Amino acid sequence: MAEDPYRALGVSRDASDAEIKRSYRKLARQYHPDRNPGDAAAEERFKSIQSAYESIGSAEARSEHDQRRRMEEMFQGGGTRSPFGSGFGGVDIGDIFSQFMGGRGSQYPGSDIRFEQRTRNRPQEKQKSRGADIEAGLDISLEQAISGTEAKFSHRRMRRCSSCSGSSFGTSRTCSSCKGAGIQTKGSTLTVKVPAGAEHGHLLRLKGMGHEHPEGDSGDLLITVRLDAEEGRRWEEGRLVQEVRLPYTTLILGGKIRITTPAGKRVEVEVPEGTRIGDRRRLKGHGHSEGPLDIEFTLSEPEKLTKSQRDSLEKLKESGL
Repeated sequence: MAEDPYRALGVSRDASDAEIKRSYRKLARQYHPDRNPGDAAAEERFKSIQSAYESIGSAEARSEHDQRRRMEEMFQGGGTRSPFGSGFGGVDIGDIFSQFMGGRGSQYPGSDIRFEQRTRNRPQEKQKSRGADIEAGLDISLEQAISGTEAKFSHRRMRRCSSCSGSSFGTSRTCSSCKGAGIQTKGSTLTVKVPAGAEHGHLLRLKGMGHEHPEGDSGDLLITVRLDAEEGRRWEEGRLVQEVRLPYTTLILGGKIRITTPAGKRVEVEVPEGTRIGDRRRLKGHGHSEGPLDIEFTLSEPEKLTKSQRDSLEKLKESGL
């Protein structure tokens, strides 16, 4: 099984596109072969990072990856044998996915409901069909979330064929436009209104804006609002975490530092003596919309040492520290 690209890049599944890009750049610099000559493990890690970024590094690639993963989970769950790679009744699930994503040449677009009815061999009773929902993400800034905003959203979905209005679906007739599928892939741009005070993970449901079914109702468009926490910050299970880089001496000896919160305020923080990398402190009222802010202490590593810093380190080395 291929490695989860989110795990490979060290980000959560609800991370913003910008956070994914920042994490990729950081890890790519850390494990680049030029920085780790002759290190086979670092080279392997670098390849894994590159592969992960190819999977979710762009909005389009990420959408495709996430939808494929959801379809895999749908067919693997509930005791249903996954038909990937083997097809089922002459229908390859890859074809279905390709059509839903706007692929070319598929003969079996349908919907997840229609395919489920075929695989379970249900009686041929007339049921109300419905197109599949579409799940997508929308990235906005913390400031936009506080005040509310309107954002442009590029949208692709299956719509009833403009030539046959879906009437060729499930029949022996063919349509020159949809090849008998009854639906076609079409794109559009929507203006999405995000209400003021939106939280990270806020769900917007646009009724009837999912995939259309040739014989039934349309699914919904489910948009998850993702707040970009900006450089040095990330979301963990809905909580905002901010990295605070400290020199080794401050970690060991302790001291007072000043940080800038997401609201732009300068706050003084006490660093206890003997603080370890990864230790955290929670600051109430300094996170998004006056929520909590977790600060995580990390080591500040200078790119290049000055002569005095090197001399000092040599003395510490001689002392056994």
